[in-house]
Amino acid sequence: MIDPLAAVSVSRRRFLAGGGALIVSFSLFPRLLSAQGKDPNAAAGQEKVPLPGSLKDEPMLDSWIRIDADGSITVFTGKAELGQGIKTALIQVAAEELSVDFKRIDLITADTQRTPNEGYTAGSHSMQDSGTAIMNAAAQVREILVGLAARRFDVPADRLTVQNGEVRAEDGRRLGYGELVGGQQLHVRAQASSKLKDPGAHALIGKPIERVDIPGKVTGSASYVQDLRLPDMVHARVVRAPSPGARLGKLDTDAAGKMPGVLKIVRDGNYVAVIAEREFQAVAAMRALALAASWEERPTLPAQDDIYSLMQRLPSQDTAILDTRTAPGSGTRTLEATYLRPYQMHGSIGPSCAVALFRDGALTVWTHSQGVYPLRDAIAEMLRLPKERVRCVHMEGSGCYGHNAADDAGADAALLAHAFPGRPVRIQWMREEEHTWEPYGPAMITQARAALDGNGRVADWQYEVWSNTHSTRPGPAGYLASAQQLQTPFTPPPPKGIPQPEGGGDRNAIPLYKFRNARVVHHFVPGMPLRVSALRSLGAYMNIFSIESFVDELAKAAGADPVEFRLRHLEDPRARDVIQAAADRFGWSEYRSQKGRGRGFAFARYKNLAAYAAVAFEVEVERESGRVRVVRAMAAVDSGQAVNPDGIRNQIEGGILQSLSWSLYESVTFDGTRITSRDWSSYPILRFAAVPERIDVHVIDRPGQPFLGTGEATQGPTAACLANAVADATGVRIRELPLTAGRVKAAIGV
Repeated sequence: MIDPLAAVSVSRRRFLAGGGALIVSFSLFPRLLSAQGKDPNAAAGQEKVPLPGSLKDEPMLDSWIRIDADGSITVFTGKAELGQGIKTALIQVAAEELSVDFKRIDLITADTQRTPNEGYTAGSHSMQDSGTAIMNAAAQVREILVGLAARRFDVPADRLTVQNGEVRAEDGRRLGYGELVGGQQLHVRAQASSKLKDPGAHALIGKPIERVDIPGKVTGSASYVQDLRLPDMVHARVVRAPSPGARLGKLDTDAAGKMPGVLKIVRDGNYVAVIAEREFQAVAAMRALALAASWEERPTLPAQDDIYSLMQRLPSQDTAILDTRTAPGSGTRTLEATYLRPYQMHGSIGPSCAVALFRDGALTVWTHSQGVYPLRDAIAEMLRLPKERVRCVHMEGSGCYGHNAADDAGADAALLAHAFPGRPVRIQWMREEEHTWEPYGPAMITQARAALDGNGRVADWQYEVWSNTHSTRPGPAGYLASAQQLQTPFTPPPPKGIPQPEGGGDRNAIPLYKFRNARVVHHFVPGMPLRVSALRSLGAYMNIFSIESFVDELAKAAGADPVEFRLRHLEDPRARDVIQAAADRFGWSEYRSQKGRGRGFAFARYKNLAAYAAVAFEVEVERESGRVRVVRAMAAVDSGQAVNPDGIRNQIEGGILQSLSWSLYESVTFDGTRITSRDWSSYPILRFAAVPERIDVHVIDRPGQPFLGTGEATQGPTAACLANAVADATGVRIRELPLTAGRVKAAIGV
């Protein structure tokens, strides 16, 4: 692993200006185009056309690709590797378009001094945004290098070929990329269109190349920020309030301050922490401080059994996000249903962690945040430092799945490093901290009402969703938990929704099905009884669970097969292909029911603009206990052009397993004052024994088509498919998540 301290003072400007980096001025670009037989005026006119992917925000090619005089190639992405495999996929894309070996690419991920600002790694945007930018940037850099070689060889560019990092002429002359650099500088604005390779000629894109991040993870090398150990590093722990809204009264620090290894006790308002030489010394001192602290608590949380009613009573901002009703729809039969989702955790196996160093007036934070630039801005505001004096460097963490406590841990490390300059400070959250203080996925309520006509088609569709915000990610310091506890606290900004077409609580609330009369209303509830933010797939998980459960209920009422009923209401050919592929490979039409077993099906296009996914399950329900076990799962996915089919399968399999855990077990519990789900016994998750016996994933590749975000495509379909299969096995419809053994047993009346 690269020494993190060695790069602390390396700015992006200095890095890019290093020896031999190819930076061609924009004024030279038209001449290179001319050397390739292209119209430079046409290229100039492209400035008015939006640039592809994240190039629209970071248009200079040297923001993405650096080629050194020795031929080494560095590719930069503002996205973070979160376990989804983008390191491997982005290297494949770059190496393909640059015509070099996969192993020649050195990929640098999210770093506020070295990489483009791509905001958050969220919403399944990595390949859609960064992958598209890198693919186009690499293709344009390749063409620039071909143009340079054409000038050197004095031959038309179309008479040259590119292979393994060399431009070759027909007479045998060849020049490597490093030789073509020749001390020049490449600083070119990207063009709107690129000469991408023909998909039929791809050597790397579309191939299941082994992931670059897996070997270290399975052999115990330092892969995660939790593993980071810097020279002369000290350790810290924070004394958390016992409940939301608690205020620190008395605090006796004498005994803790005299404990072995204790270097400093930090108190700022309600924020209390200890810094020590060794980790367990910090833990012991934190526990001593916790015993010496007196907190003033008051009930600030609602009654758990009243949470859904409360959400509908709270003031809401109501928006009709779809209304195609020309007149009230009529039908021969009308169905109504209400669906419920509790607060749920990110549930990262490893609690959050960060390391920070404040030295010479500059702060560096190593973090597993999903947004290093927004976190940098929040930390700079909190510490009242200029943004350019704060650097955030992404390192992988043991799971995020949205906005967990990673940003809060980064803020803790920054605060404590600022209070203890000159030595790296490592903060490691404890399990009870993570469970109690991370921002949860919001509780949600949905109501659906539909009418069927005499032909078994939906004649009228009405759908409503109630939800809090699904994003309180930093950017503003007020969204950091530690910043809210200071003597001069930072106040969280008013909650906001995420606008369509992606949406937040209303993500995927608009069905992809073609219904003649449809109305969808989003009730955005600003008041947040519990701290909430982004959990993988945001509102899509609940909305797809609700819609796809209700579609199954409608199919049953219409006397139709659930798969045929879906196809009956779909026009999108790619959606139909995915549904048919999943059904065929599951053996839907040949399925024969058995006692205690059932089958289920569900489909969605994530955000109605990303990947298409359909899933089919066979489940077994143990009637005496209510325990549900998924026997086998079949999924089909269309992610557009598949860069790494194995990586796509990884994401689909992982999404199915995580969603099964949410949908079978997970629910945050609380009383009027405190969070009570503080460990794995009070917040159970899916265990290995409950993993399906078999999960198959069929990838529908669309060579040449745009990348479609995949990482969250199966969260919603999995929940609905599970509920549909349980209904098929038991004859009872359960509309409240999770489908715990107790809830299933009660529903079937055993």
